[in-house]
Amino acid sequence: MSQLVNKAKNFVSEKIGDMAKPEASVTDVDFKKVSMNNVEYLAKVSVNNPYSTPIPICEVKYSFKSANREIASGTIPDPGSLKAKDTTMVDVPVKVPYSILMSLAKDIGADWDIDYQLDLGLVIDLPVIGNFTIPLSQKGEVKLPSASNMFSS
Repeated sequence: MSQLVNKAKNFVSEKIGDMAKPEASVTDVDFKKVSMNNVEYLAKVSVNNPYSTPIPICEVKYSFKSANREIASGTIPDPGSLKAKDTTMVDVPVKVPYSILMSLAKDIGADWDIDYQLDLGLVIDLPVIGNFTIPLSQKGEVKLPSASNMFSS
């Protein structure tokens, strides 16, 4: 009996392994706005759903790092659904407190930008399989807000 169960598990694993799965990529990370306590950046994530039904996004987890330290992290619960057989753009707002930016400013120099690494986990609910996390990582540079950004908001 256990051999039959193992064969069934292996068969299902092989079939699921060959199935197309949603794919995602970070298309942009850019300055969004300044508030009283923080600077907000916006990460745009493009997610392709190969299935003929919409798929709910359970949550998006993110970690924003610079100078080898985490400067922001969070979770966005229930950001919507992926469109059926289409590409969906998911916006991930990342709020960085001023205190952390000021400590980084000493290391920034004349170019007024910071090198970052954004790690994302896009958790979706796939039928039959259950929760599935699409891991993403993006490195790049993002500008710090200028005085005109701070006073125009």
